[in-house]
Amino acid sequence: MKVLVILVFGMSILFGSIDINSASVKELSSLHGIGKTKAEAIVLYRKGHCFKNVSELSLVKGIGSKTVKKNKADLKAGACTLY
Repeated sequence: MKVLVILVFGMSILFGSIDINSASVKELSSLHGIGKTKAEAIVLYRKGHCFKNVSELSLVKGIGSKTVKKNKADLKAGACTLY
């Protein structure tokens, strides 16, 4: 399992950023300081909200601005698919 997470994380660095508006729990879990529980919280939050920018990730309970800063280079907020 750890190999898969490392592989997903490595691929995201090589081929672009992780889109917080569409990433899976596995993709989000590959980020620094974000495990499965926080990744699930992001996906749950996303069901009722769209992220306009990466900084809004800190609106999710349990994710602070330090975590956002550590991962900012690997993240993007793509088009909202909620509406």
